[in-house]
Amino acid sequence: MRFGAAIRRHTAAIRAMLVFTVILGIAYPLLMTAIAQLAFKDKAEGSLIKNAQGQVVASSLLCQQYVDKSGNALPQYFQARPSDATNSSNSGDPGCNYSYSAGSNLGPNSATLKNTIEGRIASYAKAYNVDPAKVPEDAVTASASGMDPGISVQNADDQAASVAKARGVDMSTVQKLVKDNTHGRPLGFLGEEYVNVVTLNQALDKAHPVAATS
Repeated sequence: MRFGAAIRRHTAAIRAMLVFTVILGIAYPLLMTAIAQLAFKDKAEGSLIKNAQGQVVASSLLCQQYVDKSGNALPQYFQARPSDATNSSNSGDPGCNYSYSAGSNLGPNSATLKNTIEGRIASYAKAYNVDPAKVPEDAVTASASGMDPGISVQNADDQAASVAKARGVDMSTVQKLVKDNTHGRPLGFLGEEYVNVVTLNQALDKAHPVAATS
């Protein structure tokens, strides 16, 4: 009797496992995938950005670093916030490396972090001719993931004149594109407004392709 009862319990457990595997492991994921494809197709597929040739060149959800081969910022592009998502074995890795998504893990009492931020403040103030005391926080600190594609509106405004000069276009043209790529607070009250650097730079290249590569 005990053996028979044990067999029945194990059989019931196996049946339950199979039923829930089908429901939660197959049916539910397929249902969520179908809903995402129907209601949020672009986001479900990674918010990919394609060039004129139909090639995927970026994702609006992930940052990119706009630098030359030596790691110097390209003046004709808006710059993303610093990124610690780098290959530690490659000193020339500028960040936004999707294989190394992470923050620096340095705490507020870290002398290394303090010196890094002070260096970034000095570089930003010189590059965009702003008061070091007024450099936006997001321009000198990295996000926790190192993948943040957004910068503050102030950060974008500070960079606008430099980008307009480098591309040889009117300041008003650049400011309009900044505004077009500015996003409000999520749900109307979370966080702050931000400018998506990736979509902004793509819009600049589309509107002024010759100037962008000159």
